Amino acid sequence: MTASIVVNGVSKSFGKKQVLIDVSLTIEPGQIYGLIGPSGSGKTTLVKMIVGMDSPTQGNIRVLGTPVPSLTLLQKIGYMAQADALYNDLTGEENLAFFAALFKVKKREQKKRIAYAADLVNLTADLKKKVHAYSGGMKRRLSLAVALIQDPDVLILDEPTVGIDPELRLSIWSELYRLKDAGKTILVTTHVMDEAEKCDHLAMVRDGEILTSGSPKELKEQYGITSLEEVFLKAGGKKS
Repeated sequence: MTASIVVNGVSKSFGKKQVLIDVSLTIEPGQIYGLIGPSGSGKTTLVKMIVGMDSPTQGNIRVLGTPVPSLTLLQKIGYMAQADALYNDLTGEENLAFFAALFKVKKREQKKRIAYAADLVNLTADLKKKVHAYSGGMKRRLSLAVALIQDPDVLILDEPTVGIDPELRLSIWSELYRLKDAGKTILVTTHVMDEAEKCDHLAMVRDGEILTSGSPKELKEQYGITSLEEVFLKAGGKKS
């Protein structure tokens, strides 16, 4: 089976500041892969390079067997950024229809995909409202709906449940499991350890480096402790 995402020896610098240092990872189809680490650890930079929004200083990345960046790949990747990229003067429904058209979703499929995505994030009743009237949490939910609109093969979610209530978060994770079972590849960044527990495989990132990786169970067994938070502290030598 061909890996969905392969990151090979990637480093990234902005001027003299090195943000990522020799990062390598492989993500298989049908896997929920978590990147966990504090803000500023390099998670978002890595995610942007996987999507093709930025390029490595060294190393290379392939998604679905294709070198990144690639315009054709964008049709197969659903991406939810930390910052909401929405059109505030359009309604929620108009935003979803715009992105569906951008991703070349066929007209007869658009209505079905919009209904599915809106229902998943509990926005069906608010689709006719302009996005400028949405709360921050509603905008996050709409951003997730946008990431799902074209039924992508690879779903990349950067802190997807920030500002989302616990009940809806459970619903979203339930859908992520369903997508995984359908063979989708899902990459999630988070600093919430209970969400990290839900991933099949984790890479713990600090100061631009992967400290350790493995399944939640493997990591806890490796370090002889029962908490992923403790694993993270132990793997990083308890740096502050």
